[in-house]
Amino acid sequence: MSENQRYPGLQTHEIDSLSKRYGLKVWESYLENNTPRAGRIFLVYGPEKNDITVIGLEPHPDDKSNAYKKITLSKFGEEVG
Repeated sequence: MSENQRYPGLQTHEIDSLSKRYGLKVWESYLENNTPRAGRIFLVYGPEKNDITVIGLEPHPDDKSNAYKKITLSKFGEEVG
């Protein structure tokens, strides 16, 4: 990830509902795939240029309609909700 966060296997993509909730662009990348409740990593870029900050490690949400409402992320080491 530090070399190429756009590596195809990571499937990195912005999660609009989390970006709106937290007020900054929140990205999700795959930790694993094709397994029940496959792990996901949530990240933001910053605070410094070229930094990637991990703000959550969660299983992939099951519920399609409200999938990301149950996820609580941290903001640079502090829990936010």
